[in-house]
Amino acid sequence: MEKAEEWLNYGVELAKEFGPKVLTALLIFIVGLWVIKRIIGGTKKVMYNSKYDESLQRFLLSLVSWILKIFLILLVIGQLGINITTFAAVIAAAGLAVGLALQGSLSNFAGGVLIMIFKPYKIGDLIEAQGVLGSVKEIEIFTTKLITPQNKLAIVPNGAMANGNIINYTAEGKMRVDTTIGIGYGEDIKKAKKVLLEVLEANPQVLKDPAPSVNVSELADSSVNFAVRPFCAPEDYWSVYFATLENCKLALDKAGIEIPYPHQVEIHKKE
Repeated sequence: MEKAEEWLNYGVELAKEFGPKVLTALLIFIVGLWVIKRIIGGTKKVMYNSKYDESLQRFLLSLVSWILKIFLILLVIGQLGINITTFAAVIAAAGLAVGLALQGSLSNFAGGVLIMIFKPYKIGDLIEAQGVLGSVKEIEIFTTKLITPQNKLAIVPNGAMANGNIINYTAEGKMRVDTTIGIGYGEDIKKAKKVLLEVLEANPQVLKDPAPSVNVSELADSSVNFAVRPFCAPEDYWSVYFATLENCKLALDKAGIEIPYPHQVEIHKKE
């Protein structure tokens, strides 16, 4: 019984000594998160009104948020009575090991900074990098998120993005759609070329400048192949691609121009 009372008294003494510190630290943490949220919200409005690049906005807001949260954690630790100087010394002593363990993350962070500086792409651009084709959804501190044509989310490390090859299909505002259409050797090449060109010119999604082109690209084994190349806006690529194939086939059929295909010849044996 006496021992239980001793433990109870000891608990009361601890509560008196550390309770106010813990409550104050908790209050600082809650208020701090609220203040950080307000700061990020205000900064976001300032950036929006100043017409900052959307990619840069998200990157800087994410970076500022992390810095403020780290500062808040240090403030809470200090309020709990832990010596921040000692705590910092421990962090510094472990810095080398942590740095080695996080080499990839540091490389990705540096890559994110380089992407923000040189801007090889921005949010909304259609790019191809690291074997992935997709539209840029977000550029974060460590990674870039892409939405593929199959509507899949691809997350690519910024370190790899900054150090690898990047094809930006949106940067110039125009894309060339490459298709190949073949006709039979016995058909009129000039007539077929005119029909194909009219198909391209009739499509409102095909750009006038640069003008679409139709040229003989190959004399194949069973066909004369045309390189049919319209230009369009990047977001119209697939619709123009599919429309070109379908409409060219329909137009050639209407003009009586044969598109070669393998023929099967039946051989009848005499009994």
